[in-house]
Amino acid sequence: MSVGRGVEIRVSSLQFDETLARLRSVIAERGLRLFDVIDHQAAAAEAGLALRPTRVLVFGSPAAGTPLMVEWPLLALELPLRIVVWQGDDNRTRLGYLTAEALVAQFQLDPAKVAALGAPAALVDDALGED
Repeated sequence: MSVGRGVEIRVSSLQFDETLARLRSVIAERGLRLFDVIDHQAAAAEAGLALRPTRVLVFGSPAAGTPLMVEWPLLALELPLRIVVWQGDDNRTRLGYLTAEALVAQFQLDPAKVAALGAPAALVDDALGED
């Protein structure tokens, strides 16, 4: 489901932890670097607030991203790429990401160069077992 501004949301048939583990595995299998996993739920708990499980995976390919940032320094605002995984009020797991097409349009990039970054849609497809 597209929510506008180049953001796509997908629903997983798997539980939160399994979805997260499969996504991490796919990122590793593709040879991408997992820079960080931001645990918003833990940060909320530290602030005395409740939040359903919510993680942001920050990943990318320095070999693919660096040349693009040399040419378009503002692209560093969007790189490395990110996928958010969260559990909704209905207990279903969702994944959200900025589409490759949005990056191409926003920065007038060569689509082939963006594909080398590790397109989030393809990673999510693999993690969810979809083609």
